[in-house]
Amino acid sequence: MRSSQRLYDLFLSGVALAIGVVVSLAAIEVASRTVLDDGMNFDLEMWKYAKDIKRVSPIEGLGHDHIPGSSGLYMGVPVDINSAGYRDREHPIDKQPGSVRIMMIGDSLTFGWGVKVEDTVAKKLETRLGGRSDTPAIEVINAGVGNYNSAMEVLEFVRRGSGFNPDIVVLNYFINDAEPTPKRKETGLLEHSYGAVFAAGKIDALQRMYFGKGDWRDYYSNLYTDDSQTWRDTSNAIAALADYCRTNGIKLLIANYPELHQLAPYPFAPVTQRLERLAQSLDVPFVDLLPAIADAEPETLWVSPTDAHPNAKATEAFAAVLEHALLAILSEAVTH
Repeated sequence: MRSSQRLYDLFLSGVALAIGVVVSLAAIEVASRTVLDDGMNFDLEMWKYAKDIKRVSPIEGLGHDHIPGSSGLYMGVPVDINSAGYRDREHPIDKQPGSVRIMMIGDSLTFGWGVKVEDTVAKKLETRLGGRSDTPAIEVINAGVGNYNSAMEVLEFVRRGSGFNPDIVVLNYFINDAEPTPKRKETGLLEHSYGAVFAAGKIDALQRMYFGKGDWRDYYSNLYTDDSQTWRDTSNAIAALADYCRTNGIKLLIANYPELHQLAPYPFAPVTQRLERLAQSLDVPFVDLLPAIADAEPETLWVSPTDAHPNAKATEAFAAVLEHALLAILSEAVTH
């Protein structure tokens, strides 16, 4: 009898615990959706962007791409995706006679995370080049997709973006472009729960602060060790892009975007040098964008106090440097 009573008490305790856990999780979910989600939480906004606008790509090995015709509001900024899957206006396949078409390939920095479409580097560059009297009509296509690495950017361009027949391709490189290709998961709490996404971000921050998990410096540096397979894969992808462009008469420019947490002294100069050496070995022009903003306070260049993506001030500085680099390429094309 006592044994049965003990089992019954344990059962009730288990039920009470389960109910408590469910109620707590529900409370966290409600709070995450109604109180914590202020439209500027980086983790939640990136998650919503992935849910609303991204899909598993039909291109094998690409991972994900944008849903054509999709739209949303992220970090307080409207995002509209055109029929080609790019954050841009519609571009006809055939360019205007006598015009020059530039395609910007890259990740969330190229996409313009956290800035209006007119403040993306691509559109600022188009405005700058289009306003000159000494250049032909310039069209700049923004093919940036959040969470792409270089291998994905090259694959997307060769399989789809090249159909727009650009005259110049700019590979916009960021230090995390040597990451492995992510795989989209369409199941689990992190795919469907605000609370799980918010909690995961906080747990990650706590691990970095108190439990010895490497910080952003360690993480990025470890992508570029001598035995890094991902850097080898990245180098091979960039070499394949250079070969494709050379074979098809396309000019290629590699632009290196700085990591904006710390600018002086810049902790990733060896990574920049590694990328520049690769560009030189491929006989591809290279431009480092760090000098354009090296004297600024890093926080003045961020989208928000917790999001170090480049804001409109930073994109303006980057576009100015890219303008000069592209003018040199255009001038060379004319003289030849």
